[in-house]
Amino acid sequence: MSEAPDQALLAAQEDRLRRVWETPGGWRYWSAVNNTEVGVWYTATSFFFFLFAGVLALIMRGQLAVPDNDLVSPGLYNQLFTLHGTMMMFLFAVPIFEAVAILILPQMLAARDLPFPRLSAFGYWCFLIGGVFVAGSIFFNAAPDGGWFMYPPLTTDPEFSGIGADIWLLGLSFIEVASIAAAVELIVGVLKCRPPGMRINLIPLYCWYVLIVAGMILFAFPPLIAGDILFEMERLFNWPFFDPSRGGDPILWQHLFWIFGHPEVYIIFLPSIALLAMIVPTFAQRPIVGYGWIVLAAVGTGFLSFGLWAHHMFTTGLPIVSQGFFSAASEAVAIPTGVQIFVFVATMLAGRVVFAIPMLYATGALAIFVFGGLTGVMVALAPFDWQAHDSYFVVAHLHYTLIGGMFFPLIAGVYYFYPFVMGRMLSDRLGKWAFWLMFTGFNIAFLPMHFTGLRGMPRRVFTYPEGLGFDLLNLVSTLGAFVMAAGVLVLTWDLVRPLNWKPKAPKNPWNAGTLEWAEGDPESPWGIRSVPIIESRYPLWDQPDLARKIHEGRFFLPDAEEGKRETMVTTVLDAEPLQVLRLPGNSFLPMLAAVFVGGSFIAATFHWWVTTILSGVIGIGVIMVWLWTGTSMIPEKREKNAGLGTVLPLYASGPSSVGWWAMFITMVGDGTAFGSLVFSYFFYWTIRPDFPPPDATGPGQFYPTLAAILALLAWGLMLLARTRNRAGHELKALFMVMGSAFAALGSGAAILWAPYVTGLEPTRDSYDATVWVLAIWTAVHLGVGVLMQGYCVARGLAGKLSARHDIDLQNVTLYWHFATITALTTALVTGLFPLAVGGG
Repeated sequence: MSEAPDQALLAAQEDRLRRVWETPGGWRYWSAVNNTEVGVWYTATSFFFFLFAGVLALIMRGQLAVPDNDLVSPGLYNQLFTLHGTMMMFLFAVPIFEAVAILILPQMLAARDLPFPRLSAFGYWCFLIGGVFVAGSIFFNAAPDGGWFMYPPLTTDPEFSGIGADIWLLGLSFIEVASIAAAVELIVGVLKCRPPGMRINLIPLYCWYVLIVAGMILFAFPPLIAGDILFEMERLFNWPFFDPSRGGDPILWQHLFWIFGHPEVYIIFLPSIALLAMIVPTFAQRPIVGYGWIVLAAVGTGFLSFGLWAHHMFTTGLPIVSQGFFSAASEAVAIPTGVQIFVFVATMLAGRVVFAIPMLYATGALAIFVFGGLTGVMVALAPFDWQAHDSYFVVAHLHYTLIGGMFFPLIAGVYYFYPFVMGRMLSDRLGKWAFWLMFTGFNIAFLPMHFTGLRGMPRRVFTYPEGLGFDLLNLVSTLGAFVMAAGVLVLTWDLVRPLNWKPKAPKNPWNAGTLEWAEGDPESPWGIRSVPIIESRYPLWDQPDLARKIHEGRFFLPDAEEGKRETMVTTVLDAEPLQVLRLPGNSFLPMLAAVFVGGSFIAATFHWWVTTILSGVIGIGVIMVWLWTGTSMIPEKREKNAGLGTVLPLYASGPSSVGWWAMFITMVGDGTAFGSLVFSYFFYWTIRPDFPPPDATGPGQFYPTLAAILALLAWGLMLLARTRNRAGHELKALFMVMGSAFAALGSGAAILWAPYVTGLEPTRDSYDATVWVLAIWTAVHLGVGVLMQGYCVARGLAGKLSARHDIDLQNVTLYWHFATITALTTALVTGLFPLAVGGG
């Protein structure tokens, strides 16, 4: 483009872009899928759940203010602390990370939007429905009351625990769908939707953290989903996974829960550190010191976090060798965590720090978190943990790490990014009042709990007798909690007071160097006006007039002449332009899909099985319509001029496409859940000398072997179908897909027939139940594969699947790689492993 662009042309281009990306008004507003809208919904809803959970905490502190108090009953207190922990962890701490990432990531990556905007909207509606279902249970005296960790055997007996445990299990399983959907969206967005020139070593630190944390979600949440399945099968159908009298073991739930639960602490912590990684360089007015070191430290923290889970189980009787390993790993994680903190300190020392409100919260966060980290080193030592376990010392440690490591950095991010989202500035005066009330109140509330715990007060007790040394400490903690709540109220008022009471924000008010501040207009419905070429980690500092050139449309995709929403897809490592990606527009389909899929989960809670099945079938149907109308659309031309003389294709399949990456990432998470079920099988084999039991009748070897052979046949036919289709033999390819579907149905039938015909009774023994769960999991995945194959056949018959336009076939073939591995593993574990150990 010329250096003096035609203003009329620029205005016409911008007008076309604005019409294409416009957010609908009226009741159609709720069909929006733009990240600018979905991110705001997500953030506001997460913050509402935080306030709700905070009110529950204040009621608990009121109950514990004085000895022998009767403010609430024991049963209600159990519901309060269970729901408080559940909401803070599942409805605030993790969703707020995804909310903020969806909100700011496209602009940070100079993308028009994330690659699957409808998936983001679907994730939000899943989160809202599941969150309201779980949180609302408290108003009907039906909230879960077994703790946010739901340890059996207290929670596996439906008569003892009531419906609350089912609400927890099924409601949170549905919410976890939203978390995994967001993780897929964020990983693909960071890897594939960067601007040209933004090589992987130039991406903002926030993007590195998003990539690490989203990857952790794929490996941490699936074990909890697997545990939820086993848990609900025991509650609904009396399958004895956690019943020692029939070969089960409640410790299995602790393993599956904490394999999720401790990485989740870092899933919560790292995104907030990511906000500090953006804030500290901005207010030091210099690039981060040690970019490579902080990236390696973040990766190391994420990796080590998966080796710590058993330090929550030191008192369960683990072998001394195991305790030593997990204790050492728990100490080692302090090293990469410390590196990140020292990088921030070094950056502040190397620059000239401007102590605006975001930096006030950032420094407060570091102070609180370091103190919490020191007590973490203490409880990581098994001998000390034996003394402090399940005491208020652990409550204090947990809140120091989470409030310091997550909440205060988040509020720093709120003050930092509020002008970016709303175009207004929050109040410095109210911000300082909120900070000092929260900082002071927090320390008054939680510092005494260390001493309360060391004096012997256990967690999760609704009252205590006087004269044990807890009285004054608990009263002080309660007063501190209410002081902190006053600070939260000040913050909330600052956020919700009318916009016209707040001064307008200048463009890039903090003089930041990263791309999210380039647009400067929060009213713009797109991520960025035009997609620039990037040459450094802080382009707004290092590339003169970059923001002006972006706004003038001097770079890629300056127009929307075809009336389609578009963004750019680039290569994973070097960010070379690959494709102009057509994005689907606003739609109610994600909302409807969430309503019906959520309805299936909710109906299952009340054992309304007909409604469960009907709602699930309708939900699947809506998803099919969504896929048919909003993905893999065949463009009207092969390629287009993306600007700056660059011509790019409008269609891509295989590893070049974002859909292929999304399928691969989803199946990695799915494979982790399956691996957790296999882990359960071998856990029983490890702890039981009679696993499989001598009187086990099946499943034999014939049917599992037949299932494996048929699964291999189905996989081979899918590979041939992909090859034949690419060669232009579309009809032959469709017949091969249909043949593969029949083989898959046979494989699924064989894997289910094996335990049935050999007489395995899932209510008899944990061995029988585990074999059945593995068989059902495999059969369901084969069935889903058949559904996908039917979709491919329908697309082919409709003329939407061809040698050139084959993304559906490519993605389904990729799915079959994982489905086949699942079938083979199940056949080997259930059919051949018993022979190898002399059982079955």
